[in-house]
Amino acid sequence: MIDVTDATFEQDVLVRSEQVPVVVDLWAPWCGPCRTLGPILEKAVEAKDGSVELVKVNVDDNPRISASFQVQSIPAVFALKDRQVVDGFVGAVPEPQVKEFVERLAPLPSEADSLVAIGDELSLRRALDLEPAHPGGVVALARILVERGDTTEALQLLARIPETPEARQVAAEARLAAQNVEVPADGVDVLLDALLPKVKDDEQARQEFLDLLETLGPDDPRTAPYRKALATRLF
Repeated sequence: MIDVTDATFEQDVLVRSEQVPVVVDLWAPWCGPCRTLGPILEKAVEAKDGSVELVKVNVDDNPRISASFQVQSIPAVFALKDRQVVDGFVGAVPEPQVKEFVERLAPLPSEADSLVAIGDELSLRRALDLEPAHPGGVVALARILVERGDTTEALQLLARIPETPEARQVAAEARLAAQNVEVPADGVDVLLDALLPKVKDDEQARQEFLDLLETLGPDDPRTAPYRKALATRLF
């Protein structure tokens, strides 16, 4: 637990919230309910063993922080994750409610989470028996299946979960493997260049082109130019 000021808020709260949820306790020395809530909040956060962090802000000394949260009464507590407020409450709420608030920020791993962390196929299948749409379990098992050529099952698994960049990439790898398209470590450009003239009239070529882009990933410097070239061909 640290005291945060207007000058340190950016680093100690916003930047830190990119790594771990940060609870901001806005209080003042003259506030009786604040003194009641403070130890309860500290105890609840300490029980999370570092998976949640707590900072305290004296609103009298740090008006910019108070204004940013639009605080009208204290104690006021806000939780930030990835620089965004994700939860909060006002007033000296009971200890069970405080514990529940902190627990929501970093839930204990489920049995399925623990099995996914092991990572072998048997553990992943057991995890999906417990939580059939566990995102991490689905993607991890799908990767294993693609590597050994079970592309149909991999795609069926991935259909259970909402699209994410990682899920799209594995699905693309599965479709390419099903078509016996070998993606070289170097030379993807050659495949893309060969497909580009066909993408407007050939649906299979268009899907293969898109799948190859997914295997490159959004950060690859080639992805944006090839997506622009595809759009030019189609429209």
